Amino acid sequence: MCAIFGIIGDYNENKAKNVLALLSHRGPDYCGIIQNSRLFFAHQRLSIRDSHHRSHQPIKHKNILLSFNGEIYNFQELKHELDFEFQTQSDSEVIIAAYLKWGVDFVKHLRGMFAIALMDGDTLYLFRDRLGKKPLFYLEGSSFVFASEIKALKPFLSTCKLNNDALLSYLSFLAPTPPHTFYEGIKKLAAGEYLIYKDGHVTCKRYFDLLEAPANMINDKSEALESLEKLLEESIQMRLNTDVPMASLLSGGIDSATINYYAKQHGMNLQTYTLGYKEFAKYDERENAALSAKTLHVKNKQLAIDENDFINASDKVLDTLDEPLNDPAAVPLYLLFERIKKDGYKVVLSGEGADELFLGYRQYFEYLDIEGAANLAHKNWLKKYFRANFSMNREWEWYKRIFDDTLLFRTSGDKFTDLQKNQLMRRNVKDNESLKYLQSYRNRFEASTHSDESIWYSYIDLNIFQAEHFLTKLDRVSMAHSIESRTPFLDHKLASLVFSIDPKLRYEEGVTKSLLKQIMANKLDAKILTRKKKGFSNPYMEYLINSHKINLIQEVNAQTGMFHKKKLNEYINTASRGSFKQHVWGLYVLSYWIKTNLL
Repeated sequence: MCAIFGIIGDYNENKAKNVLALLSHRGPDYCGIIQNSRLFFAHQRLSIRDSHHRSHQPIKHKNILLSFNGEIYNFQELKHELDFEFQTQSDSEVIIAAYLKWGVDFVKHLRGMFAIALMDGDTLYLFRDRLGKKPLFYLEGSSFVFASEIKALKPFLSTCKLNNDALLSYLSFLAPTPPHTFYEGIKKLAAGEYLIYKDGHVTCKRYFDLLEAPANMINDKSEALESLEKLLEESIQMRLNTDVPMASLLSGGIDSATINYYAKQHGMNLQTYTLGYKEFAKYDERENAALSAKTLHVKNKQLAIDENDFINASDKVLDTLDEPLNDPAAVPLYLLFERIKKDGYKVVLSGEGADELFLGYRQYFEYLDIEGAANLAHKNWLKKYFRANFSMNREWEWYKRIFDDTLLFRTSGDKFTDLQKNQLMRRNVKDNESLKYLQSYRNRFEASTHSDESIWYSYIDLNIFQAEHFLTKLDRVSMAHSIESRTPFLDHKLASLVFSIDPKLRYEEGVTKSLLKQIMANKLDAKILTRKKKGFSNPYMEYLINSHKINLIQEVNAQTGMFHKKKLNEYINTASRGSFKQHVWGLYVLSYWIKTNLL
């Protein structure tokens, strides 16, 4: 895992090198630069495979330059298809060879996670992997600049201005939606997109979409289970290949247990890690994880943190993220990766994606039930009732959308509704205004062969809730400690297979992760399969209140006047009683960013 960075156009060499150094945490093993008067093309390397200097990047082949962040798991297989004189055992050369054979369509042959910068003469191509595991940002100005993290682009901004679209989409969906970032002028590629930069012009195109998977191709449950099991095992096996020490995260749930089960089946008894909280047993996964480790016969180390650990690390973590991201689990996860790094591991397996693919959130089933209310013959009076009787309750919002004939499901990260934002903010926010940030995804869904709304749930969650929220968190906090995170459930072939299965097979029994549980029924202990989902919950609000850091929200608002003071205090008071906690954490993270960057 690495960092890519480049400038096309005029640049100051000292500034470019100083900015590149800001990304050294992503690749501390080697720094490579190719430059001329109008080009600075660079790479920070984290050596995972073929650590020999022959595999250092950037790679130059004739008039082609490559800087690549990620892992191509099928690179050995691709080698057999490519007529190229390979000089290394790395996967980087395969990208160049594949480009020479297939042109920009080479990316469709890659199986893995990646952010790729490929320069062919005077044309630059930037690629972000299909499911958004690796980040890629860019800035258009007098010169074109691209980087793996925003911190390397910020120094090239003439002024630091807040992007209002990033703010509004963040409040709605926990993270700014592509192409927006909080910095006006800095953009990000979406999952499955690539960019062409030539003659000063930028063009963005989509090369992959999960909705291209044919709908209802598999209707037989036995066939579905057999196909899923084969691809799931293959996906995990591919990600076990590394030349450096590898560990795995372990909770008490089925996702991490599945990964570690198959790792053992392929001869890898991985060291596993679990996080706990000293003062709050209700958030703790250590007991369940210990039972999972015992039944799986794997090694398990447990890290317990307290309020001081959380608070002392929080500012560092928020700086690491570069921009507001509403996920309080980023702080404890950062501390867990810090421990993993101390133990000498450079690769970690994690279970992201299983919930979205296999319908692991209970609310998916609630949404499916509520969808049925749209068919009520006499619902006009209900429509009028809900419009006249506003409630902060999320179920009220769900039914209002149904009776208004508007889109019900807007990601599992749906937090501040437009009406809530309108009440909170000192600006007019129209109802359903936030739909514009999801509209391109919805348009693709409605134009596809898929019609079951559960496919929409998975599709938008994988593109927004997962790619821009969970995977952003995982990438930043793991790479802050120079650790590569691999996510076997987010293999594009596995995800496409799920989208090809009759969606009713995922939910007809009313059981979360039904298909995954059936696959693992004879492999995992029944306690793991039936254990109630806990997630990576933590006592962030208790810590925020006890430390008085929560006061930052009101302090920053007093300077900016962004929110109505009375309504803001209502949210804070409600959070102290256990409701709207993540809403308030999101306001805290936003306030920290504003104070750091704008005040």
